[in-house]
Amino acid sequence: MKKILIAIDDSPNATKAVEYVAQQFAGAADLEVGLVHVLPNLPAIFWDEGHILSEEEKHDRKKVVDKWIADRKVKMAPAFKKAIDMLTGKGMKPQQITTKSLSDSTDVAESILEEAKDGGYLTIVVGRRSITSGKHPLIGSVSSKIVAQGSGVAVTIVE
Repeated sequence: MKKILIAIDDSPNATKAVEYVAQQFAGAADLEVGLVHVLPNLPAIFWDEGHILSEEEKHDRKKVVDKWIADRKVKMAPAFKKAIDMLTGKGMKPQQITTKSLSDSTDVAESILEEAKDGGYLTIVVGRRSITSGKHPLIGSVSSKIVAQGSGVAVTIVE
């Protein structure tokens, strides 16, 4: 079975990436599509403050961090649903679609590349970020890094 990984968030660019796959591969029975979202880095307020935490402090911090992660996943649920609806609306069967949120990431691009490698995906599809000044004028920094480091996998950047 052929496998395509779509990196999503709740942006219009991610929606365009899903729309592209839905249009290009409508009705493909031998295709699995993985939708992956990389949660943003843990806010600094949750970081260790430089001292050794007691077991009680560790437990309390873990509860707060777990709630933060759960809240981010709930926030992404509509984006996953929208993506699944787009794909199934073009004829893909629900069992061809998987979803995953990655929460232990310090680098979004590296996490996406690792997921592609670990999952046996042949293609990564990402939305292009808006044009910004600075280092990556044509595509966003995540897309740029995926292209630069994505050896062995096809990368499609959707406008």
